[in-house]
Amino acid sequence: MAFHPIRQTRLFVYNVLQNDEHDTLVSRSVDYFLIFLIMANVTAVIAESVDQWYYPYQEYFTLFENFSIVVFSIEYLLRLWSVAEAKPDNTTWRQRWEWLKSPSALIDLIAIAPAFLNFFVTIDLRFLRILRLFRILKLTRYFASMRILLVVISKEKGSFQAVIFILIIMIVTASSGIYLVENHAQPEEFESIPKAMWWAVVTLTTVGYGDVTPITNAGKILGAIITILGVGLAALPAGILATGLANELAQRRDELEQDFREQLIESDFDLVQNQAMIDKIRRELGLDREQAQDIVLQVLREQELERREKEVSKAKNFCPHCGEALR
Repeated sequence: MAFHPIRQTRLFVYNVLQNDEHDTLVSRSVDYFLIFLIMANVTAVIAESVDQWYYPYQEYFTLFENFSIVVFSIEYLLRLWSVAEAKPDNTTWRQRWEWLKSPSALIDLIAIAPAFLNFFVTIDLRFLRILRLFRILKLTRYFASMRILLVVISKEKGSFQAVIFILIIMIVTASSGIYLVENHAQPEEFESIPKAMWWAVVTLTTVGYGDVTPITNAGKILGAIITILGVGLAALPAGILATGLANELAQRRDELEQDFREQLIESDFDLVQNQAMIDKIRRELGLDREQAQDIVLQVLREQELERREKEVSKAKNFCPHCGEALR
C-alpha cells in the first residue's frame, strides 16, 4: 500500500535530517552544508567584534545573518515536522513534544532565539552577537566524539552535582574563614563574606590572580590549606570525565563486538567483505575505524579458533584409518 505524498515527503525529510542510518549523497550534502554554515556563523560573530571589519561591511554581515536565520529556522521546523516518522506507530504530537524537550532541539532553539528575541525586546546588538556563538553547539549533532562527551556528562551528572555541591561548601567556608582573619588587616579587600568569595574562588580553582592576597600569618596559613585542597578539588571533574569516557568507549566497544557476533550467528555475514555493515554499526556507536578494525580482527581470530576446535573435535569422533564413526 503506497504512502500518501505528504507522508512520503515527511519520511524523506526525516531520513535526510535525522535518520543516522540513512547515509546518502543528499543527506551527506545537507550535513556538510549545515556544518559549513555553522562554522561560518561563528567566524562572522568573531569578525563582527572587530570594528574595522564590521562597520565597512555591516550590510554584508546583516545579509548573511538573515540568510542564516532563515536556513536554521527552516531546519528547526522541518525537524519538528518530520520527527513523527521516528516511530510511526506512536502519537505524532507526543513524539514532537518529546523532541522539543530533547537537548538537540533545545540547542537548535537557542541558535535561532536571539534573532527573534530582538523583535520583541530591545537588546544591545553586541550582546546578541555573543548569544549567536551558541550556534557552535549545533555541531554536536554531526560529530560522534561530541555526542559521546554529552552522553558521558549526562550519565555522570550525579557525580558532577556532588563536586559542585562540595565546591560551594568550600567557597562558603573559605570565604568565611578568610573574612574572619583578614577583615581587620584589610577592611577594604575583605569587607564582607560575599566580597571575600572572589578570593576563595580564584584560590580554590588554583588560578590565583594575586589581586587580593592575605597578609596576616593566620590568613597565609589558611590560604595555603585552601590552595592545597583546591588542587585536589580541581582534579575531581577531570577524573570523573576521564573515567566516564573510558567506560563509555569500553561499553560501545562491547556493543559493537556483540553486534558482529549476532550477525555471524544469525547469517553468513562476512566481516571482511561487508564493510558497509561494519561502518554503519561503527558510526552508530561513535567508534573510529581503528577501534572497529581491532574488534573485527579479534572476532575473526575467535571465529577461526572455534572452527579449528570443531574440526579437531570432529576428527576425534572418526577412525583415522577407515573413516568410520567411533562409538
